[in-house]
Amino acid sequence: MTAILRALSRATNQLSSISDTPRLDAEVLMAAALGIGRDRLILTNPNGQAPDLYYHFVERRLKGEPVAYITGRRAFWTIDLAVGPGVLIPRADSETLLSAAVEFFAGTPGPGRILDLGTGPGTLLLAALDEWPRATGLGVDVSQVALYYAERNAERLGMTERAIFRAGHWANGIEERFDLVLINPPYVAEGAETGPGVAEFEPAEALFAGSDGLDDYRRLAPEVGRLLAPGGFAAIEIGFDQAQAASALFREAGLTPSIAYDLGENERALLIRG
Repeated sequence: MTAILRALSRATNQLSSISDTPRLDAEVLMAAALGIGRDRLILTNPNGQAPDLYYHFVERRLKGEPVAYITGRRAFWTIDLAVGPGVLIPRADSETLLSAAVEFFAGTPGPGRILDLGTGPGTLLLAALDEWPRATGLGVDVSQVALYYAERNAERLGMTERAIFRAGHWANGIEERFDLVLINPPYVAEGAETGPGVAEFEPAEALFAGSDGLDDYRRLAPEVGRLLAPGGFAAIEIGFDQAQAASALFREAGLTPSIAYDLGENERALLIRG
């Protein structure tokens, strides 16, 4: 067993106390410390000692800091995003919105104009623009830190001509209509349990939405209809147990939402046709 494999084994044992995926965490941190991809780490089994940076990374992870903040990167859909403290870390559950949009636009040229409300580091907008290379879009967020990362990611992905980001609170001041509207609002109830390190490290304003987690759906429900172009499509992320309550708010606004499920078969998004 090489020194790197021994270091991975030790870190896996250590991280099992704070992570549901200790081996994955250990491998991602090692790859970042070595400056290589995780696939190369696994396939080539590199020789030599683990760098000192790796042990620093492991110590940070043992304190609960998310792996994505430590490495500064998070893979999402078909792209890789720069992330850091102050922005919500992209999650695989949010890919449900893109899967639903791909299915909706199948057999068509795809959306021309895309709106991403609560864009964070550009997550949904940049992934959608990668999916539909002829599209352009607007990403809105109230956080200047999030917008910094979004603009940085657009530049790194070569999308600065196609993606515009602006500060704003949801749809305030937006008069344009869009072919695709993507929204991942905060939906955790105040005081509710979150995963390890989530509430401690990620921005509260991107997580929590009042006593029942529905505050931002109340704000968004009256706006979505006017944002959709004729024949357009909206996908709005929800918590796994919020489909009924969130759907009722959009029905009150005259919309007819359907439900999309994530890979774990949880209700994960409301889908609305223009």
